[in-house]
Amino acid sequence: MRQIIWWLLTLLQYIMLLAAIASWIPQLYGTKLHSFLQRCTEPVTAPFRKLLNRIPAVRDFPLDISFLAAYLALTILKRLVY
Repeated sequence: MRQIIWWLLTLLQYIMLLAAIASWIPQLYGTKLHSFLQRCTEPVTAPFRKLLNRIPAVRDFPLDISFLAAYLALTILKRLVY
C-alpha cells in the first residue's frame, strides 16, 4: 500500500513539473492538456496559495511560490511514506 501511495505522489510531482513547463508555453493555454494539468495541480497548490497569501512579503512577490511549497510538501510526504 505504501508503494502505491509513493507512486501516486511521484506521478503527481511529474504532472506538476509538466504543468510548470507548460505554463511557459503560451500556445498551450486553453488546450485540453492545459485544462487537464490545471485540474490535477490546482487542488494541490490552491491551499498553499491561500496560506501564503496571508504573508504580506510573499503576497507581493512576483512569482507564485505556492507551487514550490506544494512540490516540497509532496517530496516530504513521499519520504515519510517510503
